[in-house]
Amino acid sequence: MIDLEDFDLPDPPAPPGEMGGGVFDQADIDALFGDVGPIARKSGLRAVIESKVISHERLPMLEVVCDRVVRSFASSMRNLTSDGVDVSLEEVTSTRFGEFMNRVALPAMVGVFKIEEWESYGLVTVDSNLIYSVVDALLGGRGGGSAMVIDGRAFTTIETGLVSRMLTLALNDFSEAFAPIEPVNMNLERIETNPRFAAIAGVSNICATATFRVDMDGRGGRFTLVFPYATLEPVRDKLLQRFMGEKSGRDSIWEAHMAAEVRKTNVSMSVLLGEKAMSIADLRNLEIGQTIALHKSPDDALDVACGGVKLAQGQIGQRNGQVAVRLINDVSSDKKVKQ
Repeated sequence: MIDLEDFDLPDPPAPPGEMGGGVFDQADIDALFGDVGPIARKSGLRAVIESKVISHERLPMLEVVCDRVVRSFASSMRNLTSDGVDVSLEEVTSTRFGEFMNRVALPAMVGVFKIEEWESYGLVTVDSNLIYSVVDALLGGRGGGSAMVIDGRAFTTIETGLVSRMLTLALNDFSEAFAPIEPVNMNLERIETNPRFAAIAGVSNICATATFRVDMDGRGGRFTLVFPYATLEPVRDKLLQRFMGEKSGRDSIWEAHMAAEVRKTNVSMSVLLGEKAMSIADLRNLEIGQTIALHKSPDDALDVACGGVKLAQGQIGQRNGQVAVRLINDVSSDKKVKQ
């Protein structure tokens, strides 16, 4: 029989949570990891502003506009590059401006454009794959593969100028697609390579983004149009429409019909010859043939009224054997007739 006591065995390792025969207490944990206090919970207005949850408001007409841009921009790019170009719409969504700018992968170009009619700004971002694809196509590249991306240097003036031609076409096509909703002119003002220099809205402001994919003979990339909700506010009601021409209960055909019928309606006009205050006793004593003096001469202006509303003034006279009234001022509802 083997007796284990004859062997000098080492002590078993300390179980997890023990060191040197002692158990970690809160002081040891704080000394090791630092004193981590309770995480302060945000409340009130700050919690609403910095919340990552966005109440997404669909803009159906903006999606229709983007679909029209896909068709028109594909034709514009074919004319620009003389190459087979396929343009597709990937998504139309909403996000916070700060989160979107943090997701822009560098190197990239950020174009700042101005909508003249609204005196507001928007952004268009172009990723590096599309930048070098456009440069390669416009400079006579053979294509057939992905464009070469050269990192570690800034974009040259030639590259910026070639991409700006593409962005100008995209903004022109978007303006034409937006014309049925509201005529606008979108002009490219500048191109930035650092997203920090293209801050047109606060980091917590909500923006509508439309991302497009451009493929040119096996090469291509994405560009995104960014519209802060403050920029779209002048046409927000129109963008909420479900189809083009929706009037939210109003119908222009019926408006024109009612206006035409109102103009043909017959109304009764009355001419006030004069007024005189009388007591009830004098009114009861009136007899047939009695004359009431109104203190008006034949040349004095008389009030012409309809339904008790004074419209104009005129003079009484005679024409073709009938009593007539000639107006001496225009009938206007926004001018008060002088007594």
